[in-house]
Amino acid sequence: MPHDIRRASGQDAAALNALLHASSAYRGDYASILDGYEVTPEYVGRHQVFAAFPAVAPATGPLGFYSLTGAELDLLFVADAVQGTGLGTALIAHMLETARAKGIPSVRVVSHPPAARFYERMGAHRTGTVPPRPPKIRWERPELTFDTGGV
Repeated sequence: MPHDIRRASGQDAAALNALLHASSAYRGDYASILDGYEVTPEYVGRHQVFAAFPAVAPATGPLGFYSLTGAELDLLFVADAVQGTGLGTALIAHMLETARAKGIPSVRVVSHPPAARFYERMGAHRTGTVPPRPPKIRWERPELTFDTGGV
């Protein structure tokens, strides 16, 4: 599936927020982590946020996005309808190139538990476990690190 990955703007915040909240990965037991969470124009302006859009017409909203906050992958979401198409892989590759260009030697990920295997397939290695933070986060989260190959 052809797509263009570009730096998100504050005008994209509402669409990114909608994509995040539509994710089936955060229903059921994991729903509480997104309660009250919002991707704001200020967040997009402060961090390295990149979104993937369809490269061909008809133009639609973002298909996925990631945010790099310093040396941490803070958010990575791919629309349910396009999971399994390689978009997540493309976003990870773009994120690693962005980090490398900024001189960041490694990127930390505190993963949604079901996503840990995806990150490991993408080359991240497990470095630990982050304990629960009730009431919102009632489960342990895998901590992983990507080596960017830079610096």
